[in-house]
Parts: sequence; C-alpha cells; structure tokens
Amino acid sequence: QVQLVESGGGLVQAGGSLRLSCAASGRTFSRHAMGWFRQAPGKEREFVACISMIGGSTLYADSVKGRFTISSDNAENTAFLQMNSLKPEDTAVYHCAARRAYSASDDDDDYDYWGQGTQVTVSS
Repeated sequence: QVQLVESGGGLVQAGGSLRLSCAASGRTFSRHAMGWFRQAPGKEREFVACISMIGGSTLYADSVKGRFTISSDNAENTAFLQMNSLKPEDTAVYHCAARRAYSASDDDDDYDYWGQGTQVTVSS
C-alpha cells in the first residue's frame, strides 16, 4: 500500500508560479511511476503530467507543456510539479497518483493509489 499526501497549492495571480509536492509513504516509492491529474469544478479529471521511474521519462498534457515540470526525488519519496506561467484555466484540485509499474501513463485508470488533492486557484 502507498499513501500519498499533496501540498503546495494556494492562490496565485495569473503568470505566477507554484510548486506542488507529493509525499509518499508505504511501499517502495522508487518502484512506482507517478502522475499528476487535476479536476476543475463541473469537469472531468484530466491528465497533467507523469514520470517513469526508470530513466525518468516524462509526458505532459498539451495544455501545460512548456509551463509545468514534473520531477521526483526517490531518496525523499517525493514527487513534484513545478507550475510556471499559471493561467486562470489551470484552477483545479490537483491530485498525485502512483501506479505499480515503472512506466508512466496518461490514463488515470492505470493508477493504483491517489492522494486527496490540493487546491490551486489562479486569479486573472
């Protein structure tokens, strides 16, 4: 079992930055691929970014490519999402997720563990 706790959300003006963290505990973190997803009010959950645990390859949604960066620190059992040039449409609850596989995925059905989420609000 893996427990995930997100932090770092908040209120920021458009053009600003936030760094989200996802602290993992439980089973070996380094054996899980990690992903970030978000859900805005009245909308379905959508993929944001993911990172593989072998080679550290990453994948991003087109809407965040060039603005967001996903990374992980296996020694600290933590994943990060650096968000720059934030836009009002980035407003959502952001969830981190872990899957029992080395390779990352943009499909939320592939993930086995989820955090409670952290709110990100971007004002115009």
